[in-house]
Amino acid sequence: MANDDGATWLQIISLLLLMVFFLGLVFYVFSRPKKHYREEENAPLDDDQPFNTQN
Repeated sequence: MANDDGATWLQIISLLLLMVFFLGLVFYVFSRPKKHYREEENAPLDDDQPFNTQN
């Protein structure tokens, strides 16, 4: 597919879409308040149910 005339444009478009997605994901992660991550990191410890060892 690299020898086709339209392949260059497809590669450029796919690269741009990937970069936009990646930058959007980075922006989303860094725009979240730190409180959100503090709650998420303690989520396994906040469970009031005892661990069931009888599987």
